[in-house]
Amino acid sequence: MRILVVGAGAIGGYFGGRLLQAGRDVTFLVRPKRAAELASAGLVIKSPHGDVTLKSPPTVQADKLKEAFDVVLLSCKAFDLDDAIKSFAPAVGPQTAIIPMLNGMRHLDVLDVKFGRERVLGGQCAIAVTLNDQREIVQLAPMQSLGFGERDGKTSERVKAIAEAFASGNFGSQASDAIMQDMWEKWVFLATLAGTTSLMRAAVGHIIAAPGGRDFILGVRDEIAGIAKAAGHAPREAFLTRTTGMLTAEGSPLTASMFRDVKAGAPVEADQIIGDLITRAEAAKLPVPKLRTIYTHLKAYENQRG
Repeated sequence: MRILVVGAGAIGGYFGGRLLQAGRDVTFLVRPKRAAELASAGLVIKSPHGDVTLKSPPTVQADKLKEAFDVVLLSCKAFDLDDAIKSFAPAVGPQTAIIPMLNGMRHLDVLDVKFGRERVLGGQCAIAVTLNDQREIVQLAPMQSLGFGERDGKTSERVKAIAEAFASGNFGSQASDAIMQDMWEKWVFLATLAGTTSLMRAAVGHIIAAPGGRDFILGVRDEIAGIAKAAGHAPREAFLTRTTGMLTAEGSPLTASMFRDVKAGAPVEADQIIGDLITRAEAAKLPVPKLRTIYTHLKAYENQRG
């Protein structure tokens, strides 16, 4: 199975690197600067699950991409989706399966229009990982998982084949017959965590220690859960119990990548993670005042960046 990983940043580099480490046929689609970095220093992963340096990992640049791959693993930021599509489009053939690991849901519509719904699986991952100043991939916590599946809930032969290939990566990959539910639940949690920590400029533990902090975090979570319910994907009780514990743990250092991006003055996925939820809330006639406050804050931040 030939696997094309779009980008070799934190997420793509980690999952693609683990598959390459396991001996899978992996190629990274990268820009010239990243290609030079990988050729010089290799793909370096520093992780609680074991460090590894993969020397001279296979790479290709967009202008050299000519043949189809079996799987395209897509992990770009949502605001880079259009450029990413242009770069990997030549790799998509009649039998190619695209596994997007972007946040939110809007990207599915975009990919469907470009490549056809039959080529686009559902996908989501849970991992805290970043690139350090040396351009090494650093996993910040042991948590790691990657889920994927047919969006109609069926178990297909291609999903079984991908599951077999991904299992060797030892990163908690799992084929799911409820991938859309999984994606919605991830969105509920991610948008809550990203929105509240970015708004408050603080980790979960500091927020819940502040007057009204616990109620605010859970209030945001409940607003988003209501949107998911209106879309036919009400969060399951086990998910709500688990996320309540994570979002209200005393002294928790938990933040989101959006929080780290705001602190660094970097671009954020305000429209894709928060704005799209508000659009869906409006369509369902649901009041979401806390989400609106978060969105206004993020858009003001973007305006400040220019």
